[in-house]
Amino acid sequence: MASNVNPTVRRRRLGQELRRLRELRGMTAEEVAERLLVSQSKISRLENGRRSISQRDVRDLCGVYEVEDHRIVDSLMQMAKDSRQQGWWHAFGDIPYSVYIGLETDAASLRVYEPQVIPGLLQTRAYAEALINGALPESTVSDVEKRVGVRLRRQDRITGDEDPLRLWAVVDEAALRRVVGSRQLMREQLEHLVEQSKLPHVTVQVLPFEMGAHPGITGHYAVLEFPDASDSSVVYIEGVTSDLYLEKANDVQRYSVMYEHLRAQAHNVDQTRDFIADIAKGYAR
Repeated sequence: MASNVNPTVRRRRLGQELRRLRELRGMTAEEVAERLLVSQSKISRLENGRRSISQRDVRDLCGVYEVEDHRIVDSLMQMAKDSRQQGWWHAFGDIPYSVYIGLETDAASLRVYEPQVIPGLLQTRAYAEALINGALPESTVSDVEKRVGVRLRRQDRITGDEDPLRLWAVVDEAALRRVVGSRQLMREQLEHLVEQSKLPHVTVQVLPFEMGAHPGITGHYAVLEFPDASDSSVVYIEGVTSDLYLEKANDVQRYSVMYEHLRAQAHNVDQTRDFIADIAKGYAR
């Protein structure tokens, strides 16, 4: 395994392999949990890559699955050790959506629908700071600065020269009309959005109010795809207290089809740039 694979992705791959071994034995997660005297949720979280996995966990699971090939066991143990390394985001302390950041860091492409705000990867520092202050009014100055720092660091996937993220963003008109911070700040943010949309690996489309009801009416979501075929695509849905990650093929397919409908109903790229530029001029007046 390449040394540059981040720990979140390592956990996902290790979890997928452990699930495969369990299924080969014809065992359910409940049966494994009962054998190891742990909760079923722990087994599920290990297999989904949502929980840090220790070498002891791997050893115990391999024992239950009667894995006799020491090379396989040693390989899985090494994966467990590597998965406990820290990604760049750990330098910022406790980040509530660190699992998502790990996935985004390794993704090849990201399709996101934003109904209320400018996508995080396309935000200016001033907009990000005003948005976080408004959304989390009880946050300390240091906490806001930490969150802004993480958001700007994530944008390296867009601005970096090496292997940039393929970003496709469908943004609801409401995100452009909502005044975050000030009208001057919004003008600068929208002008920045237009400039970012000109990058060859970034596509921005605006979904205007006139479209009425649409498949994204239930809220924000993102679809992440990865360069390695063994890594399944993930649908990410952000929550207030917890986030949802969907990896089943049927779920990913459903959200992907929804996204195609959103793209079809939104303004095309050229119309979108003109639309955003007109709103920015309005803020200038």
